[in-house]
Amino acid sequence: MHEMGITRNIVSIVSERAAPRRVTRVRLEIGALTAVLPDAIRFCFDVASQGTLLEGALLEIIEIPARAKCRCCGIETALASLAASCSCGSRDLERLAGTELNIKEMELEAA
Repeated sequence: MHEMGITRNIVSIVSERAAPRRVTRVRLEIGALTAVLPDAIRFCFDVASQGTLLEGALLEIIEIPARAKCRCCGIETALASLAASCSCGSRDLERLAGTELNIKEMELEAA
């Protein structure tokens, strides 16, 4: 499960930025096309954060739907997968959203 490695990296990055204060909340953005499962990140977060500044922190995940714009006809469309095509039949799509994997914000305990 690659989500455990990703979650450990998230915990490490947030811990480094927050030190020495404890983290009470972390908000992530995860795009639909990232091949990262939000439920797996939620499961891994409790394990990966044990014994760190994030232990007990609330994890919020914003799931970003995939969207693209067709370079042929200009229509903006939702994507179900990386292999999707436009309603005009073209596969020449510019991805607009859905590939994000961001630490959007973190909340720290008062000093």
